[in-house]
Order: sequence, then C-alpha cells, then structure tokens
Amino acid sequence: MKPRTVMQQNINCAVLIACYNRKQKTLCFLKSLISQLGFDSLDPDIYLMDDASTDGTAQAVAAAFPKVKLIAGTGSLFWAGGMRTLWQHAITQKKYDVFLLYNDDVVLLEGSLARLIDCYRAQPATGTVLVGSTLSPNSKKMSYGGHSLYQLNHAAYYAIQPLDSSTLPCQLGNANVFLVDAAVVEKIGIFCDDYTHYLADYDYTLTAFKAGLQVLVAPGFYGYCEDDHGVNWLSGKHSLKKRISYLYSPKGLAYKEYLFYIKKHFPADYFGAFAKLWMKTLFPIIWDKLKK
Repeated sequence: MKPRTVMQQNINCAVLIACYNRKQKTLCFLKSLISQLGFDSLDPDIYLMDDASTDGTAQAVAAAFPKVKLIAGTGSLFWAGGMRTLWQHAITQKKYDVFLLYNDDVVLLEGSLARLIDCYRAQPATGTVLVGSTLSPNSKKMSYGGHSLYQLNHAAYYAIQPLDSSTLPCQLGNANVFLVDAAVVEKIGIFCDDYTHYLADYDYTLTAFKAGLQVLVAPGFYGYCEDDHGVNWLSGKHSLKKRISYLYSPKGLAYKEYLFYIKKHFPADYFGAFAKLWMKTLFPIIWDKLKK
C-alpha cells in the first residue's frame, strides 16, 4: 500500500474530549487546540463530553468556543465511559477519516496538530493508531505516551522515549494525545465496554496490535500534561475498609476491570495480578517500603 501524501488535504477529522469539573484546564486545552497552526484548514469537528460538571464548564465552553459540539453526560461515565459514549455519538454524525482523542488537561505544543496529521499522512493506508507523547510541565520529562511490552505474553512494560523524526512501534499507549483512523475503527471498533475509567486505551492499542494494525509512537512531543496519578494503592495509614473500597473503585485499583484486562491479554499473569492487588490492599506497608 502506498503512503498517504501531504497533497491529500481533505481529511474529515473528529476531535474527542471528555471533561468533568476542571473548567480552567478544559478551556486552556481548547485554546491551545484552536490556536494550532493548520487548525482552520483541517477544520475538525470538536466533540466535548461534559459529564455533568458542577463548576460551569459547559457554560464556559459554550460561551468561549461556540463551535464545540457539547454532549451532556450522566455524571457517572468516568473517563473511558465518557470517551466511548462520545466516540459512538461522533460515528453516527458523519463519516470521519480520523479521530483525535485528547485529555482536557493537555496543553498542546505549537505546531503539534500539524505534525501529528503529517505523520499520519506518511503512513501506509492500512489502519493506524498514533500515540503522541507528552511532557511534564514541571520536570520536562516524558509523562505519557507509548509503551512496549518486555514480553508479548506478560503485562510488564516500559516507556518508549519518542524519536525526533521517525515513528517507533509500540503495543500500549496512553490516549492523552491519540490518533485513530477509520480503518482501525472498522476492524476493531472503539473502546471496549468493559472499562469504566482506566485501561481502555491500553486495551485498545494492544487489541489493534494483535489485529495486525499499526500502533506507533509519533515523533517528538505534542504537549504538556502532568502525571498526577501518584502511587496506585493506599498506604497503611488508611483503614482496611477504605483500602478495600479503593480496591474496587473505578478510580482506584479497579479490581474487576484490571483482572479482566489481564485475563484477556496476559492469562499467564492472572494469579500473580490477583495476589498483587490483594497484597497492596491488605499489606500496603510492604508496598510503601518497596517503592521508597
């Protein structure tokens, strides 16, 4: 298959963002997107899922960016649910060539949109997922991006530092800056229904990779975004009841969803993952010491 050329100017593009109660970050992201070089010529449709924010996000966006297509959520969608609902909505509105998924806490670097689209155009027309890397605004080190598995049948992975001018293959990717073309959606669909908040992007990139589609880390960095997740367990300072609640929470250890992900992609790791989740919950002091 021949690569797409830069002469192909007409790309029907949908931008997908989900937000909840962080008005200033959402507005800042939209400003950084709309001010991008080449934005007007690309002329994407921007869809924003506001999951019943109570801080006036929807009203502020409607006033400042009237062309943004606001979709109201139920207030209980979380990130994966919100993006999945929004993606499904966009598909029913128009036939898009490309879907650009962003987190609303990203501030895009100047020229990043044009670079990502140019990278996409240079790929063979066989189905492509591009993962854009981000930098911490404080440390200036990579915060999110693509990851590679140490072994294809085990869940352990490491972060991939992007090259300056060429793509790198990966199996896992964060959807903070994320391009998916229509051929990928046609083959594997959109985010899996089994994830509420985390893991939908890792599951998606790994599913695409296993389906023989291109999953690539795009060259360079595309924005600033702080990794504010911290450690993924509660310390021994918290009560057992609170730690167990965190174990099952979609924004905690997401117990059932994480084990579903492991069983689906890395069945050999299932019992180890099960034991680790409970160790983090029942004996967090061990993890506190190990991770210091």
